Amino acid sequence: MAKILFKVLENGKGLYNLQKATKDSAGFDLVAAVSEDQILKKNQTVLIPCGFSIEMPKNYEAQVRPRSGIALKNSVTVLNSPGTIDADYRGEIGVILINHGTKKFKISRGMRIAQIIFAELPKVKLEEVKKLKSTKRNTGGFGSTGA
Repeated sequence: MAKILFKVLENGKGLYNLQKATKDSAGFDLVAAVSEDQILKKNQTVLIPCGFSIEMPKNYEAQVRPRSGIALKNSVTVLNSPGTIDADYRGEIGVILINHGTKKFKISRGMRIAQIIFAELPKVKLEEVKKLKSTKRNTGGFGSTGA
């Protein structure tokens, strides 16, 4: 089991005991570490601070993903989904939210706004070649498989 350290920042005090919603949840909830309510207008994008920073092993990444309930009920999601956090980043974790809905969306202190998932990265070596092996799909692009 990998050890991932987290540090609660001043604006995150009283908000965190990083935990999963259920024992089998894949991600840990991220909450809004805002001092006052934020109103996300339709078609608006905003960076919401989460009030903590992390330290991961070198071969790990964290991904910030949307919460399905907020997306379904309010059309609010994580803009750069999934947002990747590299192992050498030590700044505050933040969530870029966008409102695709038709109504304003209120973000309050402590509100669960996204989730964070940790993953071990495979070790890869990129090697440049002159030619790649052919496949049935070959260079067929978007939609080439019929989907």
